[in-house]
Amino acid sequence: MSMAGADFTEVLIRRGIVGPDQVAEARQLAESTGISLQDAIVKLGYASADEVMQAIAQQMGIDYVDLSEVQIPAAIVQLIPESVARENIVMPVAQEDGRLKVAIADPMDYETVDKLRFILNRDIEIALAPRDQILEAINRHYGQTETESVDSLLQEFTDTAIDFTETEALSPAASVVADDSDAPIVRLVNLIIEEAVRLRASDIHIEPFQDRVRIRYRIDGVCVERDAPPRRILGPLLSRIKIMASMDIAEKRRPQDGRIKTNVNGKDIDLRVSVLPSIHGQAVVMRILDKSNIMMGIRELGFMEDDYRRFLQIIKRPNGIFLVTGPTGSGKTTTLYAALNELNRPDRKIITAEDPVEYYLPGINQVEVKAHIGLTFARIIRAMLRQSPNIILVGEIRDKETADMAIQASLTGHLVFSTLHTNDAPSAITRLIDLGVQPFLVAASVMAVMAQRLVRKVCTKCAEPDQPHPSELAAVGLTPEQVKKANFRRGRGCSHCHHTGFKGRIGIFELMQMNSTLREMTYRREPTQAIRRQARLFGMRTLLEDGVLKAMRGVTTLEEVLAVAHHEAVNV
Repeated sequence: MSMAGADFTEVLIRRGIVGPDQVAEARQLAESTGISLQDAIVKLGYASADEVMQAIAQQMGIDYVDLSEVQIPAAIVQLIPESVARENIVMPVAQEDGRLKVAIADPMDYETVDKLRFILNRDIEIALAPRDQILEAINRHYGQTETESVDSLLQEFTDTAIDFTETEALSPAASVVADDSDAPIVRLVNLIIEEAVRLRASDIHIEPFQDRVRIRYRIDGVCVERDAPPRRILGPLLSRIKIMASMDIAEKRRPQDGRIKTNVNGKDIDLRVSVLPSIHGQAVVMRILDKSNIMMGIRELGFMEDDYRRFLQIIKRPNGIFLVTGPTGSGKTTTLYAALNELNRPDRKIITAEDPVEYYLPGINQVEVKAHIGLTFARIIRAMLRQSPNIILVGEIRDKETADMAIQASLTGHLVFSTLHTNDAPSAITRLIDLGVQPFLVAASVMAVMAQRLVRKVCTKCAEPDQPHPSELAAVGLTPEQVKKANFRRGRGCSHCHHTGFKGRIGIFELMQMNSTLREMTYRREPTQAIRRQARLFGMRTLLEDGVLKAMRGVTTLEEVLAVAHHEAVNV
């Protein structure tokens, strides 16, 4: 969006949504990253896209329309062809006296307005709506009129006895030629990917069973079953995905990995594809890598104010190791990339060693681990040190050699970020010692350890006051006085969150900053429980405590927190 002036911030300040300091921080972020001021305010979490757009509308004297609450008549929808609506990201809203009111995301985009006047041959009146809402409205309303959907295509395959045996037998070359045709299977795979991206899924699962194929999307960490088409669709579906991912379509006995680059609604999307042979056929998982999800600021991760300040202080140190721990899918990569985005400046050299490289970051040297040719984490780190880096990211510390190299790098004046698979922050210290690293080296090099998990956020559109179950309150140890002061909320379920009551995820954190006492305990090989008790005395909040604070503020629910940090209720 290209906005002339920034007076809308005065509207936000008058409404009490943001303060002058927050606007100044957003302006600084906008200048450093090249994004617009309104995008920076939303990115930092100071205001929602709705609130920013309403402020812009008020400042410019333009109507604001909430498309998530509006059902537009089909007669109005058909006034703009779908191709025009999608290409220009506009949505017809109403018609008055021959003038067509159109929702648009940028009021300064005069070129698009003139184009619409020319194409439609009628007067255009603009209204403002957030870009995401316009895209959702296009998918919702045009889906009801003329476009095909995943449902309609799968129904077509189910109702008709199309024989796919010839498609399966195609040679790779012949299949590639067939790609350019408008084959139903090509359209189906494209629609599945588009729908998954629209629903904010992180993974697409295609799993074969004896009599059916199950398609599931993982949305906000939870698998949601999409459909179960007939089994005969499996062969062509696999062939199409393998061709897109540059895999060997003839290989059916060994696991394969590949990558798909595509564009969905104007956004560049990468998909990491994994094929695994199972007893009923080959199962496919496509991990959706949306660059816009990873290019987030530290504010958006979900830190409480004190942890946010400590995190910034830690990552701006000149040397030492900062470890992030947690299971697969707990957001470790996102946190480390947010730190790298904060530190990525022309005067710093940053090198990463990853297995595999999931997201490509501009201005950062990224190296992919290739164990089959001997290019391991340890070997990459050894080579990195001859490249004169300031900051090193090691994807994961898996063995003693990698740990030793990372520690040597930190002791020779480099700032090192890495991850470990442990349940909590204090366990990372004993884990490094268990790998064979000398305790005095661990004590000297580790600056801080942060454990994290992801919990689903309550949908802001349908959130309502909630009273948690007494068993949940007992599990987290809240007193009646604390419960009275809390603002527990739960989503009722609406079209905005696809009737789940949740939209998006946020981190809960356990940040343990090393000090002289903890270093001494590390040197003496004291057990995890002792280190944990001492860290809590120095002010470390546990995962459970951090999650409970967020639940008490209505950001998430106690049920969500207990689902990922339940073991804490016993240990605390």
